[in-house]
Amino acid sequence: MSLVVEVVRSGFVESTHHARMLTVDAEGRPVETRGAVHVPASPRSSMKPLQALGMLRSGLRLEGELLALACASHSGESFHVDGVRKILAEAGLDESALRCPEDHPDDRASTAYGRVYMNCSGKHAAMLATCVVNDWPTDTYLEPRHPLQRAIRETVEELTGERVAASGVDGCGAPLFFVSMLGVTRAFRAFPLAEAGSPERRVFDAMRAFPEWTSGTNRPEAAIMRAVPGLVLKAGAEAFDAFAFEDGRAGTVKIEDGSQRARTPVTVAALRSLGLDAPALEELAHPPLLGGGRPVGELRVRL
Repeated sequence: MSLVVEVVRSGFVESTHHARMLTVDAEGRPVETRGAVHVPASPRSSMKPLQALGMLRSGLRLEGELLALACASHSGESFHVDGVRKILAEAGLDESALRCPEDHPDDRASTAYGRVYMNCSGKHAAMLATCVVNDWPTDTYLEPRHPLQRAIRETVEELTGERVAASGVDGCGAPLFFVSMLGVTRAFRAFPLAEAGSPERRVFDAMRAFPEWTSGTNRPEAAIMRAVPGLVLKAGAEAFDAFAFEDGRAGTVKIEDGSQRARTPVTVAALRSLGLDAPALEELAHPPLLGGGRPVGELRVRL
């Protein structure tokens, strides 16, 4: 049975969202299973840590905040854009080499526009840097048969323990792999449980240390990671979340209709099912609905 998120306004349930959720304890044993977590899903950008791992294994030389940026769906803040340009410059490239779409930063009041502002540009810059290290073609780095994408696919299949059920094209133009939520949860557990200094732990430690670099200063993902030290959380489009804690507790969330407003409350519920909680999560668990500029309702998760 799937989990239900109720949208309550002025005491009335005016909408509902259905969600899949899977959480496992530090030993990998299921704690909460809601919905069809064994069937293929589209994790979208929640797969970026796995893509970054495939790049590190292929010789990418990034550390710290720039490695976190390679895993990011960033907000296009100035430090994100500067970081992307730094990754490119160190590879001897500039933003004209990027093959992601042009976009505005999250701050829609900004007049900035270009590929470097697109939320996946950190991943694309890292992909290009990996190509340069290996003397692979940079103009075709998004093609599924490119050596880079083959290496990433092999990494995804290894960590998830599954063959990719289907592939497609993500919003940024990169190959997209469909795997089960069970597989994604298994993959995320591998990051904190790996040996110190390993590529897996380097990804985990970079994301944990620099949460704003993996999303944005005011994003809920960063707020959750700040509230729960030792946690890594990565959001994906169409309302997917994947997370892992330093002791191996992990989970995944998917809102069936792709509604982003329901994603964070369900993720907080998933964390709480594992005993991971903090006072700062309360408002994220019950985001207010406004009427006339004041709260008149909330989103609530019905377990």
